[in-house]
Amino acid sequence: MAKGVKRAFRYRFYPTDAQAAELSRTFGCVRKVYNLALAARTHAWVLRRERVNYNTTSAMLTAWKKTEELAYLNEVSSVPLQQALRHLQAAFTGFFAKRAKYPRYKSKKKSRKSAEYTSSAFRFTDGRLILAKMAEPLAIVWSRPLPEGAHLSTVTVSQDGAGRWFVSLLCEDPAVQPLPATRTAVGVDAGLEHLLTLSTGEKITNPRHERCDRERLAKAQRHLSRKAKGSANREKARRRVARIHARITDRRRDTLHKITTRLVRDNQTIVIEDLSVRNMVRTQSLARSISDAAWSEFRRMLEYKAGWYGREVIAVDRWFPSSKLCSTCGTLKDKMPLNVREWTCDGCAATHDRDVNAARNLLAAGLAVSVCGAGVRPQRESSRTGPSATKQKPSRREP
Repeated sequence: MAKGVKRAFRYRFYPTDAQAAELSRTFGCVRKVYNLALAARTHAWVLRRERVNYNTTSAMLTAWKKTEELAYLNEVSSVPLQQALRHLQAAFTGFFAKRAKYPRYKSKKKSRKSAEYTSSAFRFTDGRLILAKMAEPLAIVWSRPLPEGAHLSTVTVSQDGAGRWFVSLLCEDPAVQPLPATRTAVGVDAGLEHLLTLSTGEKITNPRHERCDRERLAKAQRHLSRKAKGSANREKARRRVARIHARITDRRRDTLHKITTRLVRDNQTIVIEDLSVRNMVRTQSLARSISDAAWSEFRRMLEYKAGWYGREVIAVDRWFPSSKLCSTCGTLKDKMPLNVREWTCDGCAATHDRDVNAARNLLAAGLAVSVCGAGVRPQRESSRTGPSATKQKPSRREP
């Protein structure tokens, strides 16, 4: 089989009662081992300034299994437990490289329920997947085919807050190959009125998935708040809320997948703005709409798909005044309130749509970076009016 990128194929499955019980025990053991190892590494550093690595925690796991208190760890497959230690090691590696925060303990109620199996802990033949400690194959709904002759390297089983079970199969996909190079390039401006505006003038409607289900979600949350804590009815109400959230998330993800795939297939170069979404959601009036638009997820999808298919994604500096800069003559406007959606340039009298003009400016700036390697920073007033003019710090462009 021709080599391609490693890709995860996610499917839903319906476990038997015995399988569900086994997987639930495995999730609990994975969480316990992760938390024990994190505590051991933290205490070793705080008390003795000693760094504990994966090999040491693996030896600790062997010792834990021999104690009476943690003997139940022997009842589940050892592979997911070892993988939990490897995930903790990766988390610490990211922390020491200053790419992530210090690892946190896994919560029984809030943390993602998952377990990872390597090739020694499962059998996959003729579409039948049997995990370690299980006698029957998982009842997987094959919503799309795996690559022909796929060789699975890891299998990850998870359960979401709505109670749905998923299995993610990691294998090489030979169908993912670089696309033929083209000369097309596009600038993309993210917004709220329209989800995306392209430099070609096309505007992609913002579906506002969360707003569409907001009334239904609020009703379910009110029902949840009335239930007694710890009761079976409260758990049913919580599942009902989780199902609505899952529906919103699934529809949003589907929309973003379709948009990003089309952009990557049609364009060689895609220019976006380097938005600080984490800071922008602190604006109380816009936080809900910005979160619903999922700009960070859009960028993540765009970048990994561009890497798959040999495309280029350029992120322009977030302080670049794309909305206030005339894409025809380059005149920089002093102010541009959010309610101004169309404006006329004082220099060349050209009338601009705010978002289309921003997308065109992003495209021009991104191509300049690609060709010249220069950084894209805000233009200063002195560059337009001469050396005698005072320097002006541009205000941050809002969506």
